This record gives sequence, C-alpha cells and structure tokens, in this order.
Amino acid sequence: MSEAVVSTRIRLARNLADYSFPVKMSEEEKLELCDKVSEVAKSIMDFDRIDMQNLTKTQAVSLVEQHLISPEFISQPVGKTLLLSKDKTVSIMLNEEDHIRLQVIKNDLCLDDAYALADEIDTKLSENLKFAYSDNLGYLTQCPTNLGTGMRASVMLHLPALQKSKAVSRIASNLSKLGLTIRGIYGESSEPTGAMYQLSNQVSLGISERSAIDNLSNIANQLVTQEIKARDRILCDIEVIDTVCRSLGILKTARLINHAEAMSLLSNVRLGVAHKIVDSLSLSSIDKLICDIQPASIIERFSDDMSVKDRDIKRADYLREKLN
Repeated sequence: MSEAVVSTRIRLARNLADYSFPVKMSEEEKLELCDKVSEVAKSIMDFDRIDMQNLTKTQAVSLVEQHLISPEFISQPVGKTLLLSKDKTVSIMLNEEDHIRLQVIKNDLCLDDAYALADEIDTKLSENLKFAYSDNLGYLTQCPTNLGTGMRASVMLHLPALQKSKAVSRIASNLSKLGLTIRGIYGESSEPTGAMYQLSNQVSLGISERSAIDNLSNIANQLVTQEIKARDRILCDIEVIDTVCRSLGILKTARLINHAEAMSLLSNVRLGVAHKIVDSLSLSSIDKLICDIQPASIIERFSDDMSVKDRDIKRADYLREKLN
C-alpha cells in the first residue's frame, strides 16, 4: 500500500468539564489547564513539554510542516502547550480550538493501530480528567462539527496519476456525499502540493469510531486502487518515465530550487521509486525529504538569518547531499 499511502493520523478532541472553551478562557486559566493536563499525560507516556510562547515563529512553523501541530495552533501562542512523544508519533495540543487535541501519526495505512494507541491514551487521560460529555451529543467540543466521537481520522495519499488525469476534483465532490473530504497536504484550505492529499472523515456525530474508521479505510483503499490503475496507464508513456528520470537529475544537480519546484520534482521521483523506475532510493527517504525541505524546516536547519534566495540555495544543497 505504501506506493500511494504516506501516513495515517487519528485525532481526538476533548474538553475538560470544569473549564470554559479556550476561546472564553483567561490566560491564567489556560496556563493552569496546561499544567494540569501535562502532569497527567506525563504519567502515561514520556512526553517532552513545549510551551509555544517559548518558540520562534520559524520553530513553530516547522512543527506545522512536520504535521505535529495545526496551523491554527501557532497563532496567539501564550497559554498553549505541545506535548510530544520522543518518537514524534504522538502529540497533544493543549488549548488549540479545544482543551485537548490528541494526535497519533503512523506510516502507511494503519488506521486500526493508530486508533488503538489514541484510544489507550484517551482512556488513561479520562481516568484522571473529567471530560465534558453529553449522553445525547457525545463529547462536547467548541465547534459543533466535532461533536460526538470528537474524532478526525485521515490518510495522507500520494495521487500523482489521478491529479494528472484531473480526476481528483470529481472524486472530491463524490466523497462529500459519503461523509468524507479530501484536502491539501496541510488540511483545510491548503493546496495539494506534490500531489499530496489528506483524505479524512467529516462526520463525528451519530456514528461510532469503528464505523468512521471502516468507512475511511474502504474509501482509501478504493482511491489507492484507482491511483494504481491510473499509474499503470501513464507509466506506459516514455515521456512520463523521462519526466521521472529528469526530475531526479535536476534534484541531484540543482544549485537553486524553490519549494514548489522541489515538491513537484520529489513527487515525480516518488512515483518512480514506487514503480522501480528509480531503484537507488526508498519511499521512506523521499517522504523524509519532502518534510525536510519545507521552508521553515530549511531555515531552522541552517540559519534564521537568510533571504528567500539563500533558502533556495540551501534547499538545493541539502537535496544534492541526500540524493547523491
């Protein structure tokens, strides 16, 4: 499955019954909640605590680029805390839209494994924290669209063939009828750079976690099947194979490359790796490069004091180093 599936994410939204929603909380209440939840969470797992107000903007954006936090979480950082596991598979955002946003990310299509871990942590948190819950509405959340299970499950898909055939827009309109949505690499309102798409559930009220996961898994498998069939058609074309090989050549030799071009070229190379056109690289190495060459990640890796051109030079240097 990994030729078209990059990763799986399970996110649970929870709120404490004794506090107002974050939008109504004072700074003191937010800091108190961060301390309270952090203490409980650290008794469950070895988390690093990161208070967002202590990070530079570059460091914060880099965490977004790694899909460890949401773009919304880095605005107004005072009173917000990130709890991050050592292997970065589990992150807990405190005082984002809800008090607790628990997230588990795993490679490939493994919704059951990701949910099992998220559910285990959620259960242990609930033993020491009183969650806001209604027998009629389920878990209470600031946004009504998260009521019920409070769960958002998503799969990151690489769909270059479906994108090339312009099938994604048609698929997106059909998915909404099934309670699912497909978006860009960073979720809502983001663009699908590098042919990367997030497929996720939209409905959390009136449906169980099991049903939502099964539905998402079934549709993800269908999309992967469509993508592989579309790849079989386009990979018979010598021009497509040539594009893959030229993309790798540019990445190995370029001295200046911007983010959009790098993502497009890495998408082509990932397609080539998945189908043995390129045999010197692995899918995991390409997926890591896609994360590492994001703008803030490049700045954090090399220097906070660099122009856009300097950043593009460093990105090219980094890609040459890793690919040659």
